Amino acid sequence: MIHQVHGDAVYSYTGGKPFNPDQPTIVFLHGAQNDHSVWALQSRWFAHHGWNVLAPDLPGHGRSGGAALRTVEAMADWVLALLDAAGAQQALLAGHSMGSLIALEAAHRAPARVSGLALLGTTWPMKVSDTLLAASKDALPSAIDMVNIWSHSGPLPRPACPAPGFSSTGMSRRLMQRLAERNPADLFHTDFSACNAYANGAAAAAGIACPTLFVLGARDVMTPPRSAQALTSAVKHGKIVTVDAGHAMMAEQPDAVLDALVAFAGGVRQ
Repeated sequence: MIHQVHGDAVYSYTGGKPFNPDQPTIVFLHGAQNDHSVWALQSRWFAHHGWNVLAPDLPGHGRSGGAALRTVEAMADWVLALLDAAGAQQALLAGHSMGSLIALEAAHRAPARVSGLALLGTTWPMKVSDTLLAASKDALPSAIDMVNIWSHSGPLPRPACPAPGFSSTGMSRRLMQRLAERNPADLFHTDFSACNAYANGAAAAAGIACPTLFVLGARDVMTPPRSAQALTSAVKHGKIVTVDAGHAMMAEQPDAVLDALVAFAGGVRQ
């Protein structure tokens, strides 16, 4: 579905379902150098089980127009504008990696509009090494390779892989390459810089009152579970679910991630 947000055409995957004001809404927010497709299984399930789904490509990513936004705060404001464009007064926000910071900041800025938060592969501060920041600007193929190696728990597909010969690392690498080809203006560097610079995590987390779920990857080396303690400690009522996966948990353990989201969303919906 296409919406107009801040004068630009925005693509959101909706599962092919029209917006129904009588249903709850869930928004799936992707991470750096990704698009809506990383949520393929989870977004489709919700779309076919009584939820309005918005899985947008952020500005400058995938099929959405406009330039990539340079701060988490600007992305959070953009998400709230997307809710306006879609006609959703309130939504559950599910964000992965950079998307988790966007969801957190959006809930901080407009708490009445966020019914729940699901933060996956999250941490704060979400610092990026100087080496990776430099590579994301000046040696993009190397940066893509590094992130893909670090995001997956191993070189082989997990038992839930869709078919023999399927490579989640290969699929992730090709997605990042395609996004770089389609949106070449330092997209990866812009995303990484936004994560690295975001400074409002502690204040945002301390003020969260809505139901909150943390989904952490036991083998995640990009955002290790121990690094999320500042967030999980700040949100006293938050629930933590750990899945046997690396940072790319939606690909490595899609069913476990979906199960965690379904159980959490059922409580939010009631």
